[in-house]
Amino acid sequence: QVQLVESGGGLVQAGGSLRLSCAASGRTISAYAMYWFRQAPGKEREFVAAISGSGGITKYADSVKGRFTISRDMTKNTVYLQMNTLKPEDTAVYYCAADVRVILLPSPRASAMDYWGEGTLVTVSS
Repeated sequence: QVQLVESGGGLVQAGGSLRLSCAASGRTISAYAMYWFRQAPGKEREFVAAISGSGGITKYADSVKGRFTISRDMTKNTVYLQMNTLKPEDTAVYYCAADVRVILLPSPRASAMDYWGEGTLVTVSS
């Protein structure tokens, strides 16, 4: 069993930056593909970013390419999401998730994730 805890959310003005962290416990996640999803009020959960078990391959939603960066620290068993040039439409609860499969999904789906964190709220004001 893996527990995931997100942190780093908050209120920021448009154009600002935030760094989210996802700390894992219970077992190592070094061999797991890790994902970030987000869910805005009244909307469905959507894929944001993913990173392979090795950390060498990443994938991003078109809406965040060039602005967000996903990374991981194997020693700390932690995954990060650096968010720059934030926009009001980025406002959402951000969740990290783990897939025990090391290969990144061609089309990431929330239903395919094995473990979820409780989420951290990011609010971007205009």
